[in-house]
Amino acid sequence: MRSAWSDADARAAVSHYTARYPRSCNEDVALRVYSSRLLGREAALVLHGGGNTSVKTTLPDDLGEPTAVACIKGSGWDLASLEPPGLPAVRLAPLQALRRLPGLSDEAMVAALRARLLDPSAPNPSVEALLHAFLPHKFIDHSHADAVLAVVDQAHAAELCEEVYGADYAVVPYVMPGFALALRAAEAQAAAPGCRGLLLLGHGLFSFGEDARESYERHVEAVTRAESRARRVQVSVPAPTPDEREYLRVAPLLRGRLGRREILHWRPVPEAMSFAADPALRELCGRGPVTPDHVIRTKQRPLVLDAGADAAAIERALAEYRGRYAAYFHAQQAARGVTRVMLDPDPRVVLMPGLGIVAAGVDEAAAKIAADLYEHTIAVIRDAEQIGRYQALPDGDIFDMEYWSLEQAKLGKATPRALAGQVVYVTGAASGIGLACARRFAAAGAALYLVDRDPGVHAVAAGLKAASEVVDVTSRAAVEASLDRVVLRFGGVDGVVSNAGAAFQAPIATCPEDQLRASLELNLLSHQWVAAAAMRVLTAQGSGGFLLFNASKAAFNPGEGFGPYAVAKAGLVALMKQYALEGARVGVRANAVNADRVRTGLFAPGVVEARAAARGLAPDAYFRANLLGREVTAEDVAEAFLCLALAGSTTGAVLPVDGGNLAAAPR
Repeated sequence: MRSAWSDADARAAVSHYTARYPRSCNEDVALRVYSSRLLGREAALVLHGGGNTSVKTTLPDDLGEPTAVACIKGSGWDLASLEPPGLPAVRLAPLQALRRLPGLSDEAMVAALRARLLDPSAPNPSVEALLHAFLPHKFIDHSHADAVLAVVDQAHAAELCEEVYGADYAVVPYVMPGFALALRAAEAQAAAPGCRGLLLLGHGLFSFGEDARESYERHVEAVTRAESRARRVQVSVPAPTPDEREYLRVAPLLRGRLGRREILHWRPVPEAMSFAADPALRELCGRGPVTPDHVIRTKQRPLVLDAGADAAAIERALAEYRGRYAAYFHAQQAARGVTRVMLDPDPRVVLMPGLGIVAAGVDEAAAKIAADLYEHTIAVIRDAEQIGRYQALPDGDIFDMEYWSLEQAKLGKATPRALAGQVVYVTGAASGIGLACARRFAAAGAALYLVDRDPGVHAVAAGLKAASEVVDVTSRAAVEASLDRVVLRFGGVDGVVSNAGAAFQAPIATCPEDQLRASLELNLLSHQWVAAAAMRVLTAQGSGGFLLFNASKAAFNPGEGFGPYAVAKAGLVALMKQYALEGARVGVRANAVNADRVRTGLFAPGVVEARAAARGLAPDAYFRANLLGREVTAEDVAEAFLCLALAGSTTGAVLPVDGGNLAAAPR
């Protein structure tokens, strides 16, 4: 690993941060932010909020009095994007005074840290804040560097550390983060006052120095030594070519059999493909995580599926995995004499020959985090095996971390949104009702795949952090390929809002054939192509789902001159009922929304004005010409679609959203 330190960049950081945060940021804090970001941008050092850094300095308190503080990375901040507010300042002398206590519970430690904050509104400092405070050095850096983990995750790690580092780094046997680890680390440093840092067995690396550059470059040097010792060679197991068709087959089968709705993320990188094809796979991955910090994201161990596993084999494998997890939980709970509520026993990482890593999460970000962590787990295991024999911590230590309240707090306690973990495919999403649906379903927590023939759908998707694609839904082949891409992106689909349409106009008796065919293709057949492609995935998942269609009041109350539109929409209502009938056997619900007089781009310019004039109304009054005397908005229609998506006991229904129009009421 090479140092990325730049004196010019460091000076620029000092100038920038001290100007932006004049009260809470001095030169020390600015350099702490700069060097922390250097660590954070290296995925082989820290991932997704991992690691922490600190600096001891002086800042003014609320009276303007200079106060000695330790600025320690706060919970919820990522080193790669750290800013000065992410280094909450804690009064140093009273923090160090805690060392005199005979013991300190986790809850008391958190309370003590908060009581000593210079700014009471600041985030909680890291759970390793006391370790930073009890060490005498000005700058301290901590990471879970892959190469260092390969050295400290060994049966004879202490001897190996001595071989690689000599007296430069003191060794600390594994202790769970908190007060006890802080004491143990301080004692190890005091016994080796000339050391450059600490090697925490089964955990990671600490380096320190009297300036930011010294601490950072000592960190780089320690990682480089570990990399040199591993001398990774080409793994003998070849990496197969990722099998996309196999993933399209397996992903819905797996996703539908998990205990809750989750997003899948496929990571077929060469290292993962090689690892999954290794004959020793089960034994290697069965040893446990490379650091306990990963367990809340990856679980204690991954699930291994045999190549070609069908639905029955996946169900058996999941049942066995859940049984092993429950046995682990109950054994460790009894061994520690504690009472805990068992967490979800499903895997977060699945390994399968031909596919590599498949990760699961409540949303796409969580699934990607699990995949990132396991990709680096593979690197650590491979390096550790080059050095000696990879060995994880005992299950008891993993359990302690997995069920530690301070670790679980990193995942947050927010109530899951109604569609969390569910994938929804929305057509015609660039504008009008489709756009309103995209926004409403995103607010409900759905993972969205938005399609439209208008490239503007990409801008809509970007604003909602959704996936998007330009698709002509009248092309069956294009729709089927698009649903395949949904599976490749998210692992499956849970629902469809089939919304795309256009209002074709002509007297029905003299309607040009091309207009009638165009209306039938867009307003009826495109919905069939979308629903049929979605049903293929929903049936494989076997966990239910919904098909929602944007019909029209014209299906029941056609307007003169709108025959091509009304005929297709009447057919769409019949199509919906057919899916309700035939989809019920696999738990798929089909419903339709009939909207009327919504301001969208459905009608060509001048049509609304002409229709209003024919009724003796101004255009605005035309939109309010219903029983309730209120205008129906695209957002009203989107809310109706969401209600139907959540109505678990409703299928075959047509829901009017028209302010009241009895002539169009279904009967």
